[in-house]
Amino acid sequence: MNTGGRLIAGSHNRNEFVLINADENARIKSVQELSGQVCQICEDEIEITVDGEPFVACNECAFPVCRPCYEYERREGNQACPQCKTRYKRLKGSPRVEGDEEEDDIDDLEHEFDYGNFDGLSPEQVAEAMLSSRMNTGRDISGIPTHGELDSSPLSSKIPLLTYGEEDTEISSDRHALIVPPSHGYRCHPSSFPDPSIPLAQPRPMVPKKDIAVYGYGSVAWKDRMEDWKKRQNDKLQVVKHGGNDNGNFEGNELDDPDLPMMDEGRQPLSRKLPIPSSKINPYRMIIILRLVVLGLFFHYRILHPVNDAYGLWLTSVICEIWFAVSWILDQFPKWYPIERETYLDRLSLRYEKEGKPSELASVDVFVNDGAAMLTFEALSETSEFARKWVPFCKKFNIEPRAPEWYFSQKIDYLKNKVHPAFVRERRAMKREYEEFKVKINGLVATAQKVPEDGWTMQDGTPWPGNNVRDHPGMIQVFLGQTGVRDVEGNELPRLVYVSREKRPGFEHHKKAGAMNALMRVTAVLSNAPYLLNVDCDHYINNSRALREAMCFMMDQTSGKKVCYVQFPQRFDGIDLHDRYSNRNVVFFDINMKGLDGLQGPIYVGTGCVFRRQALYGYDAPVKKRLPGKTCNCWPKWCCLCFGSRKNKKSMPKKEKKKSKNRDASKQIHALENIEGIEDSTPEKSSETSQMKLEKKFGQSPVFVASTLLENGGVPRDASPASLLREAIQVISCGYEDKTEWGKEVGWIYGSVTEDILTGFKMHCHGWRSVYCIPKRPAFKGSAPINLSDRLHQVLRWALGSVEIFFSKHCPIWYGYGGGLKWLERFSYINSVVYPWTSIPLIVYCTLPAICLLTGKFIVPEISNYASIVFMALFISIAATGILEMQWGGVGIDDWWRNEQFWVIGGASSHLFALFQGLLKVLAGVSTSFTVTSKAADDGEFSELYLFKWTSLLIPPTTLLIMNIVGVVVGVSDAINNGYDSWGPLFGRLFFALWVILHLYPFLKGLLGKQDRMPTIILVWSILLASILTLLWVRVNPFVSKGGPVLELCGLNCD
Repeated sequence: MNTGGRLIAGSHNRNEFVLINADENARIKSVQELSGQVCQICEDEIEITVDGEPFVACNECAFPVCRPCYEYERREGNQACPQCKTRYKRLKGSPRVEGDEEEDDIDDLEHEFDYGNFDGLSPEQVAEAMLSSRMNTGRDISGIPTHGELDSSPLSSKIPLLTYGEEDTEISSDRHALIVPPSHGYRCHPSSFPDPSIPLAQPRPMVPKKDIAVYGYGSVAWKDRMEDWKKRQNDKLQVVKHGGNDNGNFEGNELDDPDLPMMDEGRQPLSRKLPIPSSKINPYRMIIILRLVVLGLFFHYRILHPVNDAYGLWLTSVICEIWFAVSWILDQFPKWYPIERETYLDRLSLRYEKEGKPSELASVDVFVNDGAAMLTFEALSETSEFARKWVPFCKKFNIEPRAPEWYFSQKIDYLKNKVHPAFVRERRAMKREYEEFKVKINGLVATAQKVPEDGWTMQDGTPWPGNNVRDHPGMIQVFLGQTGVRDVEGNELPRLVYVSREKRPGFEHHKKAGAMNALMRVTAVLSNAPYLLNVDCDHYINNSRALREAMCFMMDQTSGKKVCYVQFPQRFDGIDLHDRYSNRNVVFFDINMKGLDGLQGPIYVGTGCVFRRQALYGYDAPVKKRLPGKTCNCWPKWCCLCFGSRKNKKSMPKKEKKKSKNRDASKQIHALENIEGIEDSTPEKSSETSQMKLEKKFGQSPVFVASTLLENGGVPRDASPASLLREAIQVISCGYEDKTEWGKEVGWIYGSVTEDILTGFKMHCHGWRSVYCIPKRPAFKGSAPINLSDRLHQVLRWALGSVEIFFSKHCPIWYGYGGGLKWLERFSYINSVVYPWTSIPLIVYCTLPAICLLTGKFIVPEISNYASIVFMALFISIAATGILEMQWGGVGIDDWWRNEQFWVIGGASSHLFALFQGLLKVLAGVSTSFTVTSKAADDGEFSELYLFKWTSLLIPPTTLLIMNIVGVVVGVSDAINNGYDSWGPLFGRLFFALWVILHLYPFLKGLLGKQDRMPTIILVWSILLASILTLLWVRVNPFVSKGGPVLELCGLNCD
C-alpha cells in the first residue's frame, strides 16, 4: 500500500491500530511531490521557484514545461509555447533573445545576450557552469557564473545541500566525492578535474547512496539518463498520427523534428467542450431577455387593472402568475450557458495503454445493491459460471450491448456484410449456452416462489443467514476475482463480490443511501478503486466503452482533478412509441442537464454515474493555483490592467511568501486539514491525534481509514484475503456509522428519499464540479413504469424527497453559502426542492377557467389594444423560448409537448400529495409509505400501459377534468342562449379551459384505458358535442312555435 511516507500497522482490533508519521522535516521531498507537475516535453520534474510556486513558462495556458526546456525553446526553437503557440515572454533570470520587449523588473542589460559567454573558460568549467544552471533553476541568476565568480569568490564553509545537512564519518577521505566549489551561497557541483588556479576546499564526506559524483553532463549516469529520455521520446513518436509508411513507422529525418513530440495525440486533452453555435444560443438568450421585459409589462398591466366585480378571482390569479414567473426564472437561467462535450478515446488509450506495458487505466468499482435475497445469491453464482464464457466472447468480437438478453433479442441480421464463419459458429454456441443459463435462472425463480417454513438452506446444510431480511448478519461472497478463477481462455476476470449489509431491529438503515455507503466502505477494504460506478438494478450497460468515456474526464491531467462525478443521461427500453407519460424525460436530460454542464455540472440523478471516491469522502475540491499575472503586449508598463498586478506582486508581504513555501507537504496532512477545517496543521502532529480525528469521521476501521488517504486507491499488498474479508464484515455492520459523519458529511447523504440530489449538492458546495457525458451510443439503459398509476407513484417519491430537503438544514435556499457553489447552480438546486410547492397555485389556476365559465366572470377586465399586444407578446415569447430550446437541445416537438402535459398532470396529483405527506412527516412525525413502482415493460403490446390501477393520486386531476368539461358545456350553452354579443367574452374563458383539458388529455386516456374500436379523442369529443347539441336542442325547441303556444276553444265540454 502506498502510504505516502507513513508507516501503517494495525489489526482488526480497534485498539491495536497505529499510524506512525514519518519525520516530514527530515524527509527530502521531490520536486514532483511539491509541485505535482512534470514537464510535458522531457518528463522531468517542474522546478519550484523561490516563491514556492511551480515554474510557469507560459502565462497564457500554463502548459507544464521545465526551465531548461523553456530556455532551449527560446534559444534554439521557435520561441513559442507548444500548446497555445503564444510567444514566450522573458522571465526573470533568463537571458534575452531577439524580439524580447524591455521590462524594467526583469531586464539585465549587462548580460542581455549572455547565453554562451564562455570565452576563456575550459570545457570542464563550461560543463560545471551548465550544471550550475540546472541545479540552481528558480533563483534570480542565470545560473552561469562570470569570470569573477569563478576566480575570486570566497570559499563556502557550509555543508552542501545534497548532503542533507549531515556528515558521514564512516567514509574515508579518499572516497570523498563532493568538493565545495568557490561560489556564493549553497550551490554544489562535482569537480572531477584539478584547476591549479582555484584553491581546493576541504572535502566534505557524504552518504555514498547520494554521491553527487554520479551527476553531471559528463558522467555515465547523465548519458544513461539522456539515452532513456531519447528512448521515451521515440516511444511517443511511434503513436504520432501524422504521416509514416504503411506500417506506421517514420522514415528519414522525421524523428529529428523537435515539434513532433507535441503533435502526439497521447499528450493532447482527452476531451473538449463544444459550445452551442452562436446562431442558436444568441437568439435564445435574446428571447429570454425579451420575455423578462414582457413579463414586467404583463404584471404592470395586471396589477394596475383589477377586476372590480371579480376581485377575488383577479387577486388569486395574479398571485398564481407571480409564482409561475419566479418558478420560470429558477428553471430558465441555469440554462444560460449550455454546452456539449466530446471525448477522445484514442488519446486515452495512447496515454494509458502503451504497447508491451501493463495498462495504467484506473480501476472502477461497480455498485449494485441487494437485500439479502437467496435468489440473488444463487443467481450470481450461476452468473459467475456463465461469465467465464460470455466475457471472452464479448471481448473477442466486440459485442454490444454486453447484456446477453438484449444482445440476442436484437432484430438484426448478424450474417450480413460477409461475417467470418468463426463468429457465426461461436455466436450460435454462445446463444445455446445462454438459453441453458436462462433455464437455470428461471428454475431458481420458480423455486423462490415457495419459501420453506424453516427458511432456505444452503448446500452444506447451513441455514441461509438472510432468511429474515430485517434481522441478519452481514454477508460477503467473492465469486470472481480470486486466485485461480479465470475465463475459458485463461484470462483474468473482473472481480464479482456479493455483499449484503447487516440489518438488526432498532437500527436505522437509511434505505438506498445506507446501502451505497456500506458498499463504498466494503469496496474500499477489498479493492479500493479510485472511481465508483453506480447503476440501479433495473439498468444495464449498453455501451462497453462508457467507463472509458468517463475516464476521459476523470483522468485528464489538466481539468480532471476537480471532477467529482460524471453523469450519463438515462435512456429506457420498453416505452410506448408516443411516450404518453413522458417517461423518457428527454427535456430534462437533453436541455436542462446541458445547461447545468456549462455552469458547475449536472445534478446527480441516482444512477448511471461514475464518482471519484475522494469526493464522496467529504473533502474539498483541490484549489487551482493562480497563474502569474498576465501582461499585455501592446500597452506600456503603466497600463492600469497590468500595473496593479505587478505592484501587488512586488509588495507581497514576506509572511505571505513564507506561508506559501511552507504549505502542506503531504496529501495526508491536507486531508486532515479538510476534515477539521484547520489551516495551521503541521506534520508534527501525533499519530494518535490524527487517528482519532480520522476515526471520528470515518469510523473504527483502521484499514478503511488508511484507504481514505490513498487518492489513487489500492490495498495493502501484504494483507491476506481472509483478513480483508474480516475487516469488510466490520465496516458493513449496522452500528458502524454510529457517532461518525457518515450520511452527514461523508458518502451518500441521509435525510431524504432522494439522496441523489443531496449527495450531489454537498459535493458542489465543497467546490467540486461534475461533468455531463452523452456518448453517441447510450451508456446505460433501463426500464421505466409505463402504467399511469405507477408513473404517478414514482413522481410522488421524487417530489417527497424534495419536500424533505426543503425542510432540512441542507436546503439550498440557506445552506452552503461561502463555499464553492455557483449562483446559477444554486438556482437549479432551489428549483429542484421548491417545485412541489407549485402544485398549489397550479391546481388553483386550473380551477379558475371552470369557475369563470360557470359564473360568467373573468380574471381579466375588458382587454384594450395595449393589453392585447402585451398578451400576444407573452405567448409568442413563451413559444419562441420552447422552439429555440428544442433547436439547440435536439429535442422533438412531441417530447417537448409530452413534458409540458405531464408537468400539469404530475403537479395536480403527485406533487400535491408529496407536499402534504412531507408536511405530516416533518411537523407531526408521521411517516408515510409509497408504492414501489412496477417496472415490468417487456410486453411487446404494452399491455401494462392500459392497465388501470386505482389510487388516490387520480382524484385531483379527474376533478379538474370534470369541472372544466362541464364549464365548457355550460359556457357554450349560455352563449347560445344569450345571443351573438356573449361570444366575445366567452372566447377568453374557453381558451383558458381548453388549455387545461389539452394538458390533462394523456391522463384522460389513461383513465379510459385501451379503446379497441373507438379512439379516445373521438369518445371525448362525442360526449362534449352531444352535451352541447342537447342543450342547443332544448334552446331551439322545434315543437313550440316562436310566438308561444296558441290556445283555442275546442268546443268540447271536458267536465
